[in-house]
Amino acid sequence: MATPYLQIDGLTKSFGDLVLFQDISFGIAEGQRIGLIAKNGSGKTTLLNIIAGKEPYEGGSVVFRRDLKVAYLEQDPHYPAQLTVLEACFRSDNEVTNLIAEYERIMESGNHAHLNDVLQRMDMLKAWDYEQRAKQILSQLKIKNFDQKISELSGGQLKRVALANVLITEPDLIILDEPTNHLDLDMTEWLEEYLQRSRLSLLMVTHDRYFLDRVCSEIIEIDQQQIFQYKGNYSYFLEKRQERINAQNAETDRANNLLRKELEWMCRQPQARATKAKSRIDAFYDLEKKAQQVRDAGNVRLEMKGVYIGNKIFEAKHVYKSFGDVKILEDFNYTFARYEKMGIVGNNGTGKSTFVKMLTGEAQPDKGEFDIGETVTFGYYSQDGLQFDEQMKVIDVVQNIAEVIDLGNGNRLTASQFLQHFLFPPEKQHNYVYKLSGGEKRRLYLCTVLIKNPNFLVLDEPTNDLDIMTLNILEEYLQSFKGCVIVVSHDRYFMDKVVDHLLAFSGQARIKDFPGNYSEYRAWKEIQDSKEKEANLLAKPKEEKPKPQQKKEEKKRLSFKENREFEELDELIPKLEAEKSQLETELSSGTLSTDDLLAKSNRISELIVEIDEKTMRWMELSEWL
Repeated sequence: MATPYLQIDGLTKSFGDLVLFQDISFGIAEGQRIGLIAKNGSGKTTLLNIIAGKEPYEGGSVVFRRDLKVAYLEQDPHYPAQLTVLEACFRSDNEVTNLIAEYERIMESGNHAHLNDVLQRMDMLKAWDYEQRAKQILSQLKIKNFDQKISELSGGQLKRVALANVLITEPDLIILDEPTNHLDLDMTEWLEEYLQRSRLSLLMVTHDRYFLDRVCSEIIEIDQQQIFQYKGNYSYFLEKRQERINAQNAETDRANNLLRKELEWMCRQPQARATKAKSRIDAFYDLEKKAQQVRDAGNVRLEMKGVYIGNKIFEAKHVYKSFGDVKILEDFNYTFARYEKMGIVGNNGTGKSTFVKMLTGEAQPDKGEFDIGETVTFGYYSQDGLQFDEQMKVIDVVQNIAEVIDLGNGNRLTASQFLQHFLFPPEKQHNYVYKLSGGEKRRLYLCTVLIKNPNFLVLDEPTNDLDIMTLNILEEYLQSFKGCVIVVSHDRYFMDKVVDHLLAFSGQARIKDFPGNYSEYRAWKEIQDSKEKEANLLAKPKEEKPKPQQKKEEKKRLSFKENREFEELDELIPKLEAEKSQLETELSSGTLSTDDLLAKSNRISELIVEIDEKTMRWMELSEWL
């Protein structure tokens, strides 16, 4: 039987009159990988914060197994600005870093009473290797400058540092809130493989459906203040959720039929019989409540009529753009076709956002031009998002753009009616913006972009912080959109559903126009990379042939002194490693005095440095043999 790690019973959380979830219960066992799904504003992040001990709750219990190692990746992590990247890794509040800090305090104080216990625990937790593990994972997440200050990092870089901190300690249970936000496609696929290989238990909120499908083996959905559990991945969840909704709709239809009969009885009943029929009257009101329950799947209905767009969309003519030595575009030419749906992919820093900013006029090329057609009306959804006045009401944000929205064919909507199409009911419309969740703010921002009824949508990372239900409807809208679309996104699922072809940015102005979606491009790229590696291996001997063999031998010949040094190192390194192994055994024996422990611990540190230096020199000399 799986070992229980976490048990939640009867949990209730509300903000004033808004109940997020009520009396919910579930558990996480050893080896379980759970994805948490809900529409924005339903309490996904709040639930994670409660589990992590960062938010209070009204009722119920959250119980962890004793001595369980838990790590939590917040949606918006924070670190002291003066720390470096590596210092931030050591400032994380986890068992290993706390143990390292304890070791350093003991060494500084000179009081070695508890040193033996600390050393044993450091060996058990592999604390000596912590810095190396931190550097390896940071490098995989493309954080290379370990001495860079936290204050100098972008929001995306800070999220990646926090993600590295979560992974370094190899916890028993890991809780992730939108882990793929700010990761490029290569990093997302690396994290996907890392989590698949590891034995971690997992609770995760993510909008990346391929990631969810491949990493998680169970889905928990928050819906109507309750939870529903599905023992399968995302594909299984979609199938079973639809079955649940169909069953619920059938029950609602049945309740409506019964309600009609009960309503007839209520209208006929004499006033004198009211007390005798009280139980039936109460049942009527319960039935009425059930019949009025409308199955709302969380759909954002984006039924906007596109404005006419002419044959000329835009032409890029001999465009150049660079930032110092980093090239974005170099003599770039492109003619965009009517109704084209283009996806832009590439690693962070290759110029994707700069490209769309030049297209929309927010940035200028160094040379060349973007010639835009006269009928083009851009709707630009930027990565940075609209900077709302947090003290404004939701309705005012929309009304400042348009009091009435023209849908075409004589159809018009007031700002309030339009917001209801975006799942902002009247009571939420009169809330202040600061009360909205991150996803609700992004949805409001999307609403303000589409209000203007553009015929050319430019969407820069539209999937960040939007819930999966909203993404489904946005995808359907874009598929039928009567205009042009450019999407910059790291969401592979979203790109596969929406775009006809890709511009793949590889850095230094290398751009590939690929006729297909992301999955097709990825398969093609793997074949190309494999061919390139094979070609390089075949070409390697040919490159060495023209060089005179005589000269190569002369360059590789060791001097007598170097030969002697190599032989000595060949004998010395195994001796040093044997000494290190012996010291580690003695340190773990529990029989040494405090002074011996200190001396042998210091000697191990010296040996590690010496072995590294000698090994590097041995490798350098061996190359010349």
